[in-house]
Amino acid sequence: MNDYVLTTCSTADLSPEYFRKIRVPYICFHYELGGESHPDDLWETMDPHTFYQRMLNGEESRTSQINMTEYISFWRPFLEEGKDLMHLVLSSGISGTVNSARAAADELRREFPDREILVVDSLAASSGFGLLVDKLAELRDQGMPLKELYHYAEEHKLHLHHWFFSTDLTFFIRGGRVSKTAGFFGKMLNICPLLNVDYQGRLIPRDKIRTKKKVTKEIVDRMLEHADKGRDYDGKCFISYSDCLEDAKAVAALVEQNFPHLNGKVQLFPIGSTIGAHTGPGTVALFFWGDLRNN
Repeated sequence: MNDYVLTTCSTADLSPEYFRKIRVPYICFHYELGGESHPDDLWETMDPHTFYQRMLNGEESRTSQINMTEYISFWRPFLEEGKDLMHLVLSSGISGTVNSARAAADELRREFPDREILVVDSLAASSGFGLLVDKLAELRDQGMPLKELYHYAEEHKLHLHHWFFSTDLTFFIRGGRVSKTAGFFGKMLNICPLLNVDYQGRLIPRDKIRTKKKVTKEIVDRMLEHADKGRDYDGKCFISYSDCLEDAKAVAALVEQNFPHLNGKVQLFPIGSTIGAHTGPGTVALFFWGDLRNN
């Protein structure tokens, strides 16, 4: 067994059970809801439906990234056990927490000069970030050494695709991602924006599609266009969703219909509170391995 530990952040949006199964410890982001502070602990202390209903009822939500001191406290026990470590961070195109992680790593390298501490900017988010973590845990278990795992992550992270849509523009409007005027007409015309994560790890609007039925087909068409081996894709596929399980199931069914060689069934995970605080309810995100993200 390799003598290193692979760690990540809660914003990889897998379930606590899944993280335990793949043996990847995670550190939690934070959020405020209605003036109360909570950990983004993947719904262990608050259920997602309550969270989104409180947002819809007007309670303000804010998120905060992990600071340097928290990273140091999280990693120190592993280093004291004599283990090296590699940590995957939420995309720098979405959050500045990678700077805190790198500062913490620099501090701990002075304290533990014989230990290897590597930080990877995932350029990924939500369960797409989780799909990258899952792959690296698999390679770790197959015996890949730490340095090789680090290079694999850097070389392959831009082959991870994120496509998502929202059927509720309320919080995209509140967050300024959609203008009030565009949001008004979008709601009136039943428009569901289709977005993805670009090569710099940023959320980018790609298309405006009318009706949920059409955007459900379009998101799977994007997978057909970009997936490794096309319709013969044989990797894993994850979907995350915010309080819209039936919409997520509809996308999963269409994926399984179009990709008969998937590695297992499509796996569904609730979007965590950090990402969900910005998307609100009604978002479905599809993640898979494919061609290079170059725009």
